[in-house]
Amino acid sequence: MYLFVKRAFDVIASTLGLAAASPVLAVVAIAVKMSSPGPVLYRGKRVGRRGRIFEILKFRTMVENAEQFGGTATANDDKRITSLGRRIRRWKLDELPQLWNVLVGEMSFVGPRPEVEMYVAGYSRAESKILELRPGLTDWATIWNSDEGAALAGSADPERLYRDVIRPIKTELQLLYYDTRSVRTDVKIFCYTLIKLLNSDWVPRELVNYGTSRCMGRNCDRVRRRGVMPEENQSSIK
Repeated sequence: MYLFVKRAFDVIASTLGLAAASPVLAVVAIAVKMSSPGPVLYRGKRVGRRGRIFEILKFRTMVENAEQFGGTATANDDKRITSLGRRIRRWKLDELPQLWNVLVGEMSFVGPRPEVEMYVAGYSRAESKILELRPGLTDWATIWNSDEGAALAGSADPERLYRDVIRPIKTELQLLYYDTRSVRTDVKIFCYTLIKLLNSDWVPRELVNYGTSRCMGRNCDRVRRRGVMPEENQSSIK
């Protein structure tokens, strides 16, 4: 029943979302095309459910062939980002095309954010459970790390910072979602994500013990990891 309700919501909400956002999609597409050379959409290969490779859709926010000039981790101060791209990223407008990924069943509204093949290849047996789920637009890790570009800004090696510091916590939170997934959890994450978009400083009580991902690139003192979430916090997520 849970999977049926989840998929029904994805189809209905993505259809309505694409219809409602169509004027914005059109304006952003034209702006991207006119602002710099290259395609309107970025089509990045990601690993989806059961290990299937799919193309995640985003409005292009970087120079053409950006992957030839740097890694997959992108800080806000990355020189590959275009002037328009910075503004689009600020309001998460580059993510809107993923409503199509949701509609066709490659993604869900709530689920672990899909990773690139390079990182999935290094999954442990426990982490491989994440691939049993349909990847999503948002999850606990997305709320915790709502502005990854800001977290990576100032780092001399954003790829290493992501691999060694951010990704382990993201993976831990994705596994937490795997263990506690339910309609109630999905609704909570969906609502929390909307709140986070309106107030980037807000942290839900379920994630307090994970600290903040902000300023990791500048080694802020307030950035910390507390380890595995206490059992009382896990029960509040269910």
